Amino acid sequence: MRTVAGALEAALGSLFDSPVKVTGAGRTDSGVHASGQVVSLTTAARFPFEHLVPALQGVLPADLSVREAGVVDDGFSARFSACRRTYVYAILNRRARSALLARYSWHVPKPLDVPAMRAAAACLVGEHDFRSFAAAGAGERTLRTVCRLGIESRGELIRVEIAADGFLHHMVRSIVGTLAECGEGRRDAAGMGAVLAACDRAAAGFTAPAAGLYLAGVRYADGYDSFADPPIFRLASP
Repeated sequence: MRTVAGALEAALGSLFDSPVKVTGAGRTDSGVHASGQVVSLTTAARFPFEHLVPALQGVLPADLSVREAGVVDDGFSARFSACRRTYVYAILNRRARSALLARYSWHVPKPLDVPAMRAAAACLVGEHDFRSFAAAGAGERTLRTVCRLGIESRGELIRVEIAADGFLHHMVRSIVGTLAECGEGRRDAAGMGAVLAACDRAAAGFTAPAAGLYLAGVRYADGYDSFADPPIFRLASP
């Protein structure tokens, strides 16, 4: 199966003339995008790393690009050195679907009540057991700290941004799907606390599609943050 990591490793291997294994800061399921992914790797290749980005752009496929590269200290891991990750979700909230945005957003034709979604989201900020929003088979440790969960309208798009110290599998998509049910009036925003307390996936709502989700940024202890807003929002009117 073609993967982002596989395509990147193949490109790096061709430049370094040796096999390369990369470690990503966060996983992205099939159909999920990344605008701020970070990867790390170890190599003994003699290569002018200041020229790595333009060299990679010349050999990577059209749907994969690299913004920047740098040499880091021994022991750095894109995954395990990360202290915060930020995901952004795009909802196209209008009656007509879009052929052009279908791969990059979730189309919800019914008008969503954004203030109701914000009220529900406020209950999720802080340290909680997010088992109700985890995919089946998630590990035993389901405690996570959400430090930010913002929702705003951008023209016909609704932008959901969630930052936390870590995420469970399908956690963001489950949260977005549940918030959308609140926005449609099918779920009481005041009941979000009860959903958390249930620690049961059946208590939460629909798992939103993969197409609207973006790994938008990863923050490290030294202050570096790879955050980049998904390009879809640059097309939306304020």
